[in-house]
Amino acid sequence: MAKRSFKSSALPTILTYLGLAIGLVFSTFPIVWMFFSSLKSNTEIFALPPRLLPDDFTVAAYLTIFNDPVKVRFFINSYFVAGVVTCLTLVVAIVTAYGFSRYQFRFKNTLNIFIISTQTVPPITLLIPYFGMVVAFRIFDTYLALILTYMVFTLPYAVLLMTGYLNTLPKELDEAVLVDGGSSWTALWRVIVPVSIPGIVATAVYTFLLAWNEFLFALTLTKSMDLRTVPIGIQLLMGQHAFEWNEMMAMSVLGSLPLLVLYLVAQRYFLAGMTAGSVKS
Repeated sequence: MAKRSFKSSALPTILTYLGLAIGLVFSTFPIVWMFFSSLKSNTEIFALPPRLLPDDFTVAAYLTIFNDPVKVRFFINSYFVAGVVTCLTLVVAIVTAYGFSRYQFRFKNTLNIFIISTQTVPPITLLIPYFGMVVAFRIFDTYLALILTYMVFTLPYAVLLMTGYLNTLPKELDEAVLVDGGSSWTALWRVIVPVSIPGIVATAVYTFLLAWNEFLFALTLTKSMDLRTVPIGIQLLMGQHAFEWNEMMAMSVLGSLPLLVLYLVAQRYFLAGMTAGSVKS
């Protein structure tokens, strides 16, 4: 009986760890392959049989990227657009979420349903309408076109996430400020925002990831090389007759580093913000 009990209790644990190990391999192997491929020459990448580790480590692909002003510009554009989108989204989301969390007003539920419903629309279906609007407003091939378009997709989730987090904070915090003669605006920026850092960080990480990785609208709403972003730059390395695979892998590694660093630095706040925002007080 004891042996049967041990086997029955150990089997789920073993299966769980086995599943996690398989998932870990499937999720990390492409990243490892990408990194080592960036250290190979194009010829070695296509060598048969394929090998994970390069015979001769080389950083030629990275040097080519750093010595090319056009490719460096891709990174500058991505940093600028993603940074501006993140900052603007946070400001609008915090103010909006505070209103949803602390006040009752007409059509509140309707607005909530509308915000949630925007998340169900596939972005590709909005490509042509947005392109027409951007051309009509004469902002095609500008930073403004990218920033406004990205905010349309980042704001709904940011508002929902921040509202969920603010709902976990006691309203007594606001009331204490009001009793001392402060305004709701003071309560928001002097009290609520400082204690909402985990939720703000979680929202910022999500927003930055979305803006940094976006490809379709960046490709459609820009045409000059001065405004292209990293995902477009990687795609441009796929020529008509030849692919610069080592440079593609190198740009992918460099494009992934900011996201990895951002997550590692903000991991504690990110996890706290995501979990707290999912609990309704």
